[in-house]
Amino acid sequence: MESGKVAEEAGPSSGGGSGCSSASACGKGEKEGEMIQKMDDEVVGNDDCDGDDDDDGDDRDGDKDNGFVPGPLIPLKEQLERDKEDESLRRWKEKLLGCLEEDLNGQMDPEVRFHSIAVVSEDLEEINAPLPVRESQKNDVLFVLKEGCHYRRKIAFTVLHNIVSGLTYSNTVWKGGFQVYESKGMLGTFAPQREPYVLTLDEETTPSGVLARGNYSAKLKFQDDDRRCHMELKYSFQIKKSS
Repeated sequence: MESGKVAEEAGPSSGGGSGCSSASACGKGEKEGEMIQKMDDEVVGNDDCDGDDDDDGDDRDGDKDNGFVPGPLIPLKEQLERDKEDESLRRWKEKLLGCLEEDLNGQMDPEVRFHSIAVVSEDLEEINAPLPVRESQKNDVLFVLKEGCHYRRKIAFTVLHNIVSGLTYSNTVWKGGFQVYESKGMLGTFAPQREPYVLTLDEETTPSGVLARGNYSAKLKFQDDDRRCHMELKYSFQIKKSS
């Protein structure tokens, strides 16, 4: 199987400029700059997913060596309440964050709620499975692919309560008890919003040949910068002979 990088991220971007027409405009610009800086500093760690990934420890050591110290996590509701007397700045914050104040309950930790996972391929119709997978279906084959076909996974999820920073995924595949494939990718940073995010992961290719056919088991894991595990999906799939 082959994999590339994923780089799809929803959210606004801002450009730079120079000069101010008035003192009030400069003051507002300073407030907006402070808001962006605070948001950059707000996401902080929680706990590890399982502690079973060997490279997790190396990444943590690297952060220490670089002198990275995460800032305190502040509820978005509190952020929106700051400078509340400035109506235009409040609306700007809501637009930047992608949510409204009434959607927030003061919870500090972000939550990523996954709704579905799909397999998209030119060789087959889109296969869609709702998440979470029911207990009775955990041992079932989630999807069947032809050998040598190109396919992508598509996920739908909602972010709640706070900004989730540096959301990544890893997909590990086993056959006959032996690990045969692993892919990793970055999804991005996402603010809470009412509408689900829908992202398509990088294209992958199933192997070909007699030995490649059969049943596989896999584990798809999503976690953020703080090693906070948002979903770990164990599933099975099958590769069959191309007709």
